Amino acid sequence: MKTIFYVIQKEFIQVKRNKVMLRMIVMIPLMQMLVLVFAATFDLKNVDIFLVDKDMSSTSRELASKLEASPFFTINNTSFNPEEGEKELLRNADDMVLVIPHGFERNLIRDDKASLQLLVNAIDGQAAQLGYSYAASVIRDFNKNIIAEWKGLPEFKAPYQINTVSRYWYNSELEYKWYMAPGVLSILVTLIGLFLSGMSLVKEKEQGTIEQLNVTPIKKIQFLTGKLIPFVIIALFDLSFGLLIAKLVFNLPIVGSLALIFGMGALYLIGILGLGLFISTIADTQQQVMFVTFFFMMVFILMGGIFTPVESMPKWAQWIDQANPIYHFMRIMRMVVLKGSGFSDLIHEFVALCILGFTFLSLAVWRYRKTA
Repeated sequence: MKTIFYVIQKEFIQVKRNKVMLRMIVMIPLMQMLVLVFAATFDLKNVDIFLVDKDMSSTSRELASKLEASPFFTINNTSFNPEEGEKELLRNADDMVLVIPHGFERNLIRDDKASLQLLVNAIDGQAAQLGYSYAASVIRDFNKNIIAEWKGLPEFKAPYQINTVSRYWYNSELEYKWYMAPGVLSILVTLIGLFLSGMSLVKEKEQGTIEQLNVTPIKKIQFLTGKLIPFVIIALFDLSFGLLIAKLVFNLPIVGSLALIFGMGALYLIGILGLGLFISTIADTQQQVMFVTFFFMMVFILMGGIFTPVESMPKWAQWIDQANPIYHFMRIMRMVVLKGSGFSDLIHEFVALCILGFTFLSLAVWRYRKTA
């Protein structure tokens, strides 16, 4: 234990002397939490509409006012020529073009029906689908009001009425920042653990100190353990720092147990740091570590379910995701923080992290060549 303690002490001294690393430990969680949680959102709040009103009637103006009164839509430009609206779509200056044809009000009064044209910029399929759904909802509401006003439907009394009251569990305000903050924290912990552990051993190689350590009587399991523990502590510090920022800035409700979060976090970090140490054993320079780590991070993040649901992925991708540590830790963070899940609800994730941690650490110990 005394040997491991000396290695841990050496690592903390090196971290203290490395001013860049100290800034990373503080600035990375601060920047990620304050920037990514705000930026990484699928909420649609500002849809720009180009209005082509060829009818210029009171009904068409009322429909335009109804859209502009919605918090989702902004009418930026108007014209009588639909081609101008199409040009704006091509320039990505607007998201939708609403064409109200000539005779819109007359057709409603005479034939009880009228047509509208809605052109949607569908480069971003998800945003286009949401924007169209919002616009269709506003138009349907406008249509109901027209029917009620012109046909006198408010006087009609239905014999039976069903009242539906909606209640959302775990995120009752549908606050997207609460959903994203635990996911961003998962990225943060992974980034700190993977990069710092990967850089540490390679830095010893570049400075030539690894040869001095190799000829000492220290065992490689002691050396790797001493390398691993300081970064577990640093990453857990960043996790607590990130939780504090999420609580103070976003008012994130931490429903579950903090002890469970940090316990699962420590288990997760053992695997991530083991992977970082394994990468550092096969790399010779810090640039190589950065490229390999970047590859793993991209795969882990994009397949981790942080931005898109894993359940929407193909079955083969869902099976592959069982070997993705971010996927399991992200689920743990969201379930504990937002739902208050206990250890019994996280058995699958716990077993998966144990297997992955043992595998990555075993690979690091096996690959590290020590010559004494």
